Amino acid sequence: MKVDERTSEDVHTYGGGEIPPSAGFISNALPEAQSTVSAESSQTGVSTRSVHILSKSKVQKEEEIPHWYALRTTYGREKKAYDYMTAKGVTAFYPTTDTVKLIKGKRKVVTESRLPNIFFAYGTEEQLKSFVYDNVNLPFLRFYYRHVHIGRRIEKTPLIVPDYQMKSLKIACTSEEDDVIIVSEEIQKFEKGQLVRVVKGEFKGFVGRVARHKGQQRVGIVVDDLLTVMTAYVPSAYCEVVEDKQN
Repeated sequence: MKVDERTSEDVHTYGGGEIPPSAGFISNALPEAQSTVSAESSQTGVSTRSVHILSKSKVQKEEEIPHWYALRTTYGREKKAYDYMTAKGVTAFYPTTDTVKLIKGKRKVVTESRLPNIFFAYGTEEQLKSFVYDNVNLPFLRFYYRHVHIGRRIEKTPLIVPDYQMKSLKIACTSEEDDVIIVSEEIQKFEKGQLVRVVKGEFKGFVGRVARHKGQQRVGIVVDDLLTVMTAYVPSAYCEVVEDKQN
């Protein structure tokens, strides 16, 4: 199975452990609440305005931390957007698969997108906005958004894919197993199973939740509202339980 991935030499991962504090889900952590009062503390002599400025700088630094983002295009132009961005030095991941098709009476191997209209890019939100909002060169490119209900309001934020889920997706996409399943829907059983790491075999390094699907034990991940990725059969002896920080 062919997978197209290009990485800039200048890009590094920051703070992205294999299992994030909220394993399997996008972090909803909000920046620390900040005071805007400018009065000075009678005990410390430090103005709360200065504290506010320092806190603001800290928040700005947090926003500069790069992540994997899901991007979407229209009319099957993900390859075009991917090629353009990687040519500009962006690290990106474009899952593809080779299929045999009959073209003008001849069988030919054709490379197709594994996830139509979707690919993934690594960077800060601000860095990627320069491409997402480039309506001259990439008018068909947008963030893939997750929707969060806040009271009666629905807010949308760019979907961040945790590092460990991206690693598992890459392992699944490069596997030679025919029974790997990648579907554009959520399969709930893979949100609730025991969290494990595959330590042996074709899917070594894959981290996800164990569940039975189509009569076989598999390990899978659910990428929030976007897709479910499942390994082929994995025996229990090939799995080790990892700490589930979600619970």
